[in-house]
Amino acid sequence: MVSRKDSNAQRLKRHARVRTKISGTAERPRLCVYRSNKNISCQIIDDVAGVTLVSASTNEAGFEGNGGNKEAAKKVGLAIAAKALAKGIDTVVFDRGGYVYHGRVSELAEGAREGGLKF
Repeated sequence: MVSRKDSNAQRLKRHARVRTKISGTAERPRLCVYRSNKNISCQIIDDVAGVTLVSASTNEAGFEGNGGNKEAAKKVGLAIAAKALAKGIDTVVFDRGGYVYHGRVSELAEGAREGGLKF
């Protein structure tokens, strides 16, 4: 019998490996991405205090359209940038969450950059 590897477990291993090197501070918090098949969400986190400062998702009440495509990811990136700039956050560390920097993850990053975040 052919056994299939658990791709989410592999992603979590990659994420843990990256998290040993990346940490968010109050001056430069971490922009963390979570991607599912139907939605995408992100948070800006201060790891020193253990607090989520800002979050945005396709699950939010004001979001229109399909949440599982690149256009939605770009909208979420623009939304997180607007919320972050309103709170005075302009530079972040990007944490791709163990996902490949491609497709929806890169679109979210581009949207955040277009919105005014620096990373």
